[in-house]
Amino acid sequence: MADKMTALVLTGYPKFELREVPILGISDTQVLVKVHAVAICGSDVAGCLGKTGRRIPPIIMGHEASGEIVALGKNVKGWECGQRVTFDSTEYCGECSFCRRGEINLCSNRRVLGVSCDEYHRNGAMAEYVAVESRTLYAIPDTVTYKEAALTEPLSIGFHAVAISPIKLGDKVLINGCGTIGLMALQSAAANGASRVIACDIDDFRLDIAKKMGATDVVNTSRDDLVRYVAAHTGGEGVDLAFDAVGLDATVNASILCLKKGGCLVCIGNTQPDVKFPLQYCVTRQIRIQGSCASSGEYDRCLAMIASRRVDLSPFLQTELPLFEGESAFNRLINREPSLMKVILTIDQ
Repeated sequence: MADKMTALVLTGYPKFELREVPILGISDTQVLVKVHAVAICGSDVAGCLGKTGRRIPPIIMGHEASGEIVALGKNVKGWECGQRVTFDSTEYCGECSFCRRGEINLCSNRRVLGVSCDEYHRNGAMAEYVAVESRTLYAIPDTVTYKEAALTEPLSIGFHAVAISPIKLGDKVLINGCGTIGLMALQSAAANGASRVIACDIDDFRLDIAKKMGATDVVNTSRDDLVRYVAAHTGGEGVDLAFDAVGLDATVNASILCLKKGGCLVCIGNTQPDVKFPLQYCVTRQIRIQGSCASSGEYDRCLAMIASRRVDLSPFLQTELPLFEGESAFNRLINREPSLMKVILTIDQ
């Protein structure tokens, strides 16, 4: 194996260079994965613009990926070279109190692939090879492609949000924001027995996809009043659950106002680090607000959903570009190209 690889490196905001960089050695507990597909996450787009403080250059981004094992650390058991794998974006220690309870997403020593912040720097998968901890690996079913497997990570985010919510059979649900994560949460809510799923966004193209994915109602909030719509279509009560996949003052507040008494808001998106919300309204109506962080070991179930075609990934598989066109792909996403949901970068070796 060569000692260098090609990588897409964020060198400034938002500047990229395709560079030859060293292939770093793996630790005793890691494997080296030859990357075949890596998707661009919305957090990568925000990060490359310098909005989050979590993509400090220079950094190789990328945490939604899949590939093939090409080397094993000496203490790695149960895996072989040549196996097709995807991997959790969260690196967890396995030893802290949270990990021991199975809450690996809350690990006290948590790090995320493709993130560079004040606390740590961890190169990601927008490269020919990436080293990952063997405990984060998941085998790809034979019927699942590398590109589909790369979407396990965003599916797991929506899946986890629904899994930790108090959803019950027959509940009425609001999905606020129909980007990738919102649409994954929508499908997970529908699979968990929601009787009515109201999806809202400001983009008709995304709302059309939401309808195809099982939304019973769609509302364009740039034209219609969401709170009035929900009240009119729930007998004035509101929805049992709201999932906010945006994270802005306007979306969080609207989601709260759409809830019935005793309802629950699950916050997935965090576009703003701080939001204002109607505290008195939440107290007097006994509203529950639940944060949802990443995922926590749900990859196997998500891969099973993909393999059995119980989840529709087709809208996210429409745009595929080679890694060397990565900067162009980012620019298309930054400029909000119409009808562009997702870009998957592929690497042929």
